[in-house]
Amino acid sequence: MLDENNKLPAEENNSTSKTTENLNDEKAVVEHAENTKSKPIAVEDNVTKEPEPTIKEGAGTNNKAVDEIESKIAESSENDDETAIEHKDYSKLSLEDLVAELAVLVKEHKVQSISSNVNSIKNSFNVKFGELLKKEKEKFLAEGGNVVDFQYSNPIKSTYNSILYDYKIKRNEYYAQQESKLKQNLQAKLDLIEELKHLIDNADGATMYKLFKNIQDRWREIGPIPRAKYNDTWRTYHHHVERFYDLLHLNNDLRDLDFKHNFEEKLKLVEKAEELAELDDINLAFKELQVLHKMWKEDIGPIPREHRDEVWGRFSEATKKVHDKRHDFFKELKSKFEQNIDKKLEVISEIENLDFLSNKTRSDWQKSIKEIEKLRKKFFEIGQVPRAKSDQIWSKFKQATRKFNSAKNKYFKEVKKAHLENLNAKKLLIEKAESIKDSEDWDVATDIMKKIQADWKKIGHVPQKYSDKLWRQFKDACNHYFDRLHSKQDAGNKEQLEVFNKKKELLTEIKESAESKDEITLDELKDYVNDWRELGRVPYEMRHVEVKFNKLLDKIVDSTDIDKEEVEMIKFKNLVNGYLEQKDYRKLDSEQLFVRKKIDEIVREIQQLENNIGFISNVTEDNPLVKNVRDNINVFKEKLEIWKAKLEYLKRIDY
Repeated sequence: MLDENNKLPAEENNSTSKTTENLNDEKAVVEHAENTKSKPIAVEDNVTKEPEPTIKEGAGTNNKAVDEIESKIAESSENDDETAIEHKDYSKLSLEDLVAELAVLVKEHKVQSISSNVNSIKNSFNVKFGELLKKEKEKFLAEGGNVVDFQYSNPIKSTYNSILYDYKIKRNEYYAQQESKLKQNLQAKLDLIEELKHLIDNADGATMYKLFKNIQDRWREIGPIPRAKYNDTWRTYHHHVERFYDLLHLNNDLRDLDFKHNFEEKLKLVEKAEELAELDDINLAFKELQVLHKMWKEDIGPIPREHRDEVWGRFSEATKKVHDKRHDFFKELKSKFEQNIDKKLEVISEIENLDFLSNKTRSDWQKSIKEIEKLRKKFFEIGQVPRAKSDQIWSKFKQATRKFNSAKNKYFKEVKKAHLENLNAKKLLIEKAESIKDSEDWDVATDIMKKIQADWKKIGHVPQKYSDKLWRQFKDACNHYFDRLHSKQDAGNKEQLEVFNKKKELLTEIKESAESKDEITLDELKDYVNDWRELGRVPYEMRHVEVKFNKLLDKIVDSTDIDKEEVEMIKFKNLVNGYLEQKDYRKLDSEQLFVRKKIDEIVREIQQLENNIGFISNVTEDNPLVKNVRDNINVFKEKLEIWKAKLEYLKRIDY
C-alpha cells in the first residue's frame, strides 16, 4: 500500500498530463471525501439506536483495506468542509490575468479552500515570468550589455508578490486559529464522553434516552478535531454508546423500528460500495468510498444482530475490491513511469542528433525550429518518470535544447545585424530619391532615379517594424518624380492622341470580327495583340482604352476553347509592355509587388490544404474528402505556375 512516504514520482517542469497529475501523492485521491459534507440520517427522538460493534484486528482478510480507509478519514478530520473553487486552466492566462485571478481568490474566498488554485497560479506565473525575464536578458545582451549588469523590474511582479504575501499572512492566521479550534473541539468531545459515561453510571429510565439523544446531537455539531486523536476518540465514544444501548430496554418496538431503518440505509451504502467496486475511475471510486465509510461510522446506527456479519461482510468485500484495484493501478502506473525513461531519453537523443549546424538561411532555421518544437511536444506528451530520475532527465533535455538555442540565437543575432545595415542603406536611398524628386533636369534625374530603384531591389530585408514605413517613403518619392515626368510627357502629345483614335478603331474592328465568327483561334488572338502593340502608346489620361481591350480579350477567350493560361500570359505581357512604352515604372513596380503577393497567398493556401490532409487520419487516397483537397491543391499549383511565369517575365525586363 502506498503511503505518504512512498508517493509516485512527479514530472519535471510542469509537464504533467491532466490524466496523471493527481497521482503523484495519494493524498490527492481523498480530496473529494475531504470536501464532501454528508448529512446525518434523521431519526425520530423516541427511536432507539444501537451502534455497530467496533471492528477488531484480524477479523477478516479485508482489514488492510478498511484500515487504509479509516486512516484517510482520520486525515480529513482536521479539515472544515469547504465548497470546491473552480480550477481554471491557468496556463493559458497572461501574467496580468493571473495576477487578477490571484487577487480575486485571496479577496473573495476562504483561504483554506484556494490552496490548489494558488499553487497552480504560482506555477503558471513563474513559468511565464521566467520566459519574459529570459527574453529581456537576451535583448540586453544582444544590445551589448554585460550579464553582471542585467537588472529587470516589472510592476506586475511587484503586485503579484504583494498579493501572494497577503495570502500567506491569511493562511498562517487561519492555521493558527485552526490549531486552537481543533484542540477546543477535541476537549468538547472528550467532555461529552465523560457526560455519556456519567449518564450510564447514573441511569434514570425516565430521562436517560432524551439525555442520550441530546449528547448525540451535540457530538455531531462539534467541528473537526486533530486527526491523530480522531480514531481513538471515536472508538471510545462508540464503546460507551454500545454500553448505553445494552442498558436501554425502554421500548423494544421503537428499537426494532430504528434497527429496520438503519438496516435499509446500510444496505444502500453496501450497494453503492459494490457499484464503486466496478467503476473504471479508480480515483473517484476511492474518494466516494471514504464518504460511504464516514456515513457508516458516524451517521447510521446499528442493525439487527442476525444481519450484521452479512452486511458488514459485503461492505468490507467491496472496500477490498476498490483497495486492490487502486493499488494495482498505482503499481501499473509506476511501471509505466519506468518505461517513460527510455522514451524520453530517445527523444533527447533525437534532439542531440538534429543537424542544424549546416543551416544557412532563415528558412533552414525555421524548419529546424519546427522540428525542435515537434520533439519538445513529444517529450512532454510522454508523461511522468520516477521522481528519482526526474531531475537527471530534465537536465539532459535542457542541455540538448540549450545547444540548439545557442546556435539559433547566434544566427539571428547576425541576421539582426545585417538587417540594421540594410536599414541604413535604404534610408540613404530614400534621402537621395527625395533630394531629386523635384528636379527639372529630366534626363539626368530619370537615370538617377532608375539607378536608385535598381539599388533598392538589391538590398535585403530590414526589421519588420520599419519595412512598411520605409517602403512608403521610398515609393512616395519615386511616384512624385515619375508622376511629374509623365505629366510633362503627356502634355500636347498629338502623336499619342492619334494612336488613341487608331486603337479605338481597332477595338471596334476586333469586336465586330469576334461577333461575326463562330470561333477565334489562338493565332488570330496573337495577331490582334501584335497589331495593338504596334500602334504604340496612348496619352496617359487615355489609358482606359487598354482596359477595354483586355476586357474584350477576356470575352473572346470565355466564348472559345482557347487555352486560358496561355491567353493569360499574352494579356499580361501586353499590359507590361504598355507600361514600358509609357515609361510608367511606378506601375511596373506595383505590378511586381502584386505578383509577389499573389504567389505568397497561393503558397499559403497550398500549405494550409496540405496541413489539412495531415489532420485527416485513417482514410485512403480515394476518400472523397481527400480527393477534393487534392484537387484544390492541384488547382492552386496550376495558378502558382502562371504567377511564377509572370514574375520571371517581370524580372527579365530592364527598366
